[in-house]
Amino acid sequence: MIPVPRVAVIVVAAGSGTRLGGRAPKAFVGLDEHTILRHALRGVFAAPPAQVVVVAPEGREGDALTEVLETAGDRRDLVAIATGGSTRQESVRAGLRAVWPDVEIVLVHDAARALTPPAVFSRVIAAIDGGAAGAVPVLPVIDTIKRVDGPAILAAVDRAELAAAQTPQGFRRDVLDDSYAVAQEDFTDDAALVAAAGHSVAAVEGDALGFKITTPADLERARGLVSPLPAVQATLAHVPPLPRVGLGTDVHGFGGEGSLWLAGLEWPGEPALSGHSDGDAVAHAIVDALLAAAGLGDIGTHFGTDHPEYSGAHAEVFLARTHAILGEAGWRIGNVSVQVQANRPRFAARRAEAEAALSAALGGASISVSATTTDGLGFTGAGEGVAAFAVALIVPA
Repeated sequence: MIPVPRVAVIVVAAGSGTRLGGRAPKAFVGLDEHTILRHALRGVFAAPPAQVVVVAPEGREGDALTEVLETAGDRRDLVAIATGGSTRQESVRAGLRAVWPDVEIVLVHDAARALTPPAVFSRVIAAIDGGAAGAVPVLPVIDTIKRVDGPAILAAVDRAELAAAQTPQGFRRDVLDDSYAVAQEDFTDDAALVAAAGHSVAAVEGDALGFKITTPADLERARGLVSPLPAVQATLAHVPPLPRVGLGTDVHGFGGEGSLWLAGLEWPGEPALSGHSDGDAVAHAIVDALLAAAGLGDIGTHFGTDHPEYSGAHAEVFLARTHAILGEAGWRIGNVSVQVQANRPRFAARRAEAEAALSAALGGASISVSATTTDGLGFTGAGEGVAAFAVALIVPA
């Protein structure tokens, strides 16, 4: 059970967005696949826990509820929807009526400032907890400001005394309620309304991402921030996948039953390799290399001991199935190079035969096989078994 929060956030989303030129109310215009409101709510729900009241245009309350529920996660019990009025001030007043009685701090946030980081909410709350009746995030004015009369410039304005106000604007609950109760005119924001009622409001650091989406240019700026470099991404989306390389290794010791099977060939008179199947280290290394290149697991994933149907199977079964798996995933085999390390059998006389057998099992892919000893070193040098190492190149089908 989520405890009742001491903070509420009123998200004002009732504006028509006339200057934005959209076909829907501003908060319901898309930034990417989601609306401005959805993006604003993501910041709200990432901020400290709060009751969230969304003030929606008349007739769009259901849409607003959908956006809230899709974003709230485990905070669904903390949300409410209110119907906005003909002015922003009337919409905030409607939101205030939906705030729970136990709430001590109320933040008023414009949905149009959809990219405001959660840290800004925290700074506003901290200022009020520190004793301020209200707090507003601000940014310093960078441009030179002039006072004008029509086309005439009258004087420069000292920008050191100016700041650009943002939202969320936060207030003690009693201060905001009392200020709305005595308001006799419409104000451009809640800080002005509270100041007119005789309360001081503190300034906290704002954020450049808290800009207001008002015009089509603002909308494009926001879209560029939530979906960076769309032109580059569109170009990259049409770049075909690159070839991929995989490495595979396999080792088997002598001691199996029957004949030796290696590189897809039977070697009469040679001791058999032990293993779940026929112990063909060459074929198994090739399988691992191909699956690794395609990112499709390894030989154990597809042919392990939990697949009894492959018990005793020879190379052609493993390789044909691997060839099919790659084809189903959209890849074809470029070439495979495999090296055998063993004292026996001697590969030189049957190298071409082995390459042909392996190639046939892989749909005619180019296969090269080489063999070497380890000059008496290691278990292969001691004649205890066979090791194989394969490198595979695959390309988009």
